[in-house]
Amino acid sequence: MDLIDFCRDQGILIDSYPPIGIWKRYPTEDHPRSKNGAVKYMGTHAFVQNHAVHDKIITWKPDSISYLDQVKYREMAKRESERILQLQKQASDKAAHILKNCTFAHHPYLRKKGFEGESGYVFEHQDGPMLIIPMRVGEHLVGCQMINVNGEKKFLYGQKSSEAEFIIDNHGVDIFCEGYATALSVRLALKNHKVRYRIHVCFSANNLMKLASKCDSGIVIADNDESETGEKAAVQTGLPYWISDKKGEDGNDYHLRLGLFKFSQGIVKLLNQNKLVAKA
Repeated sequence: MDLIDFCRDQGILIDSYPPIGIWKRYPTEDHPRSKNGAVKYMGTHAFVQNHAVHDKIITWKPDSISYLDQVKYREMAKRESERILQLQKQASDKAAHILKNCTFAHHPYLRKKGFEGESGYVFEHQDGPMLIIPMRVGEHLVGCQMINVNGEKKFLYGQKSSEAEFIIDNHGVDIFCEGYATALSVRLALKNHKVRYRIHVCFSANNLMKLASKCDSGIVIADNDESETGEKAAVQTGLPYWISDKKGEDGNDYHLRLGLFKFSQGIVKLLNQNKLVAKA
């Protein structure tokens, strides 16, 4: 398979071969405005990683390859994997440092998303105050999402994002969504109905699919992307899902457009239909 076709099969949006010998970042299908994809072309083979999908780098090579070359490429891939693990450790340490130096305060992004009285972890960055969303795999802090005052989001360089999540837990039904603002809308909606919840912020559609697919019950709040990536991921989880009736909207957008009552009605109806409501 051609390198370009191989990368596109992994969800990385690439149209031409990258320069030889350097890591090149690319947008992905589920986050076309970010650069979650990475490709390092070596002339005879390439290292590929979609950070929302792959725990480790994967290797592309032509269909016809000698045994000695296979051994050499495995050794190179092992060295690259070790380098990735080192970067992940550095990102984890940096996330811990950031959280240690945060204040619990309001942030302009929260006001923009309809949560005037909400506070969060705020880190004073050289580019302005950043809202920090910790990301964990199990109990292990692996990184964080940083959101600036304009709503632009980024992760720490080199961090592990696959299967990482932020959980808002009230010991209730599992609810999976991509974004933090949508999670806050869901929390508010369920509080109004006195429904217990455990909300999983998954940060991407592919990661949501990974995490929710491991859950025996629960629901998904899907983003209604133009690309339909969010809905496709929701379908693949096998769980019931709610999605906005308008293209380009997530749950928070719907909440802001039509109001909390309308939003909460849709979620609670889905929970009731699937006998998942646990009252506080």
